[in-house]
Amino acid sequence: MATIRKRGNSYQIRVSCGYDTSGNQVIQTMTWKPADGMNKKQIEKELQKQAILFEDKCMKGQVTANIKFQDFAEQWFEEYAKLNLRNTSYERMKQLTVRVYPAIGHLRLDKITSRHIQQFINDLALNGKSLKNGRPLSRKTAVHHLSFISDVFSYAVKMEMLTDNPCKRVTVPKGEKKEKDIYTLEEVAQLFQLLETAPLKYLPHFLYFGDIQRIQTWRNAWS
Repeated sequence: MATIRKRGNSYQIRVSCGYDTSGNQVIQTMTWKPADGMNKKQIEKELQKQAILFEDKCMKGQVTANIKFQDFAEQWFEEYAKLNLRNTSYERMKQLTVRVYPAIGHLRLDKITSRHIQQFINDLALNGKSLKNGRPLSRKTAVHHLSFISDVFSYAVKMEMLTDNPCKRVTVPKGEKKEKDIYTLEEVAQLFQLLETAPLKYLPHFLYFGDIQRIQTWRNAWS
């Protein structure tokens, strides 16, 4: 039930929304100020109306002011992941929280922007290191982290707590492009000399790997 406190010329409406993962009570608040000219009876009537509407929004999860990402993610694990994911997928998602929670877990769910998530993913993809061997993380690892964050936000949207998933506008960096190892003109000439004298039984091997077409192109350029 909502409680109302008068503060100066405005009123504070407070609603208890249960407890977070640390056992602390979650309190949602809003401030309502009467319009000029309202008499005492009108104020009382409108104040009760605002309190009922605010409490209803809180009960439906439409007010997220004090809910941090980590707290809601833990709710997602209990309410959705544990019931719908395989054990291996559930445990893998849990492992991803090791990096996600320190980065955005302390932020309010409704205050996290695409930019917050993009910065985290960029840092993970470009500077992240394996906790086991210290090697650079693969792009696939960054994709998995983004997928986890997106799943949590999608659940919030489905529960009508948010109207948008900020992960939709986040891009995982492609990573460094590897240089192709190609033949030099001298190597092409040497290879063709070998091909002209090599037994025909070796020809299928070159055809299989697609080298004949490339070599013919280079030979024409060489000529």
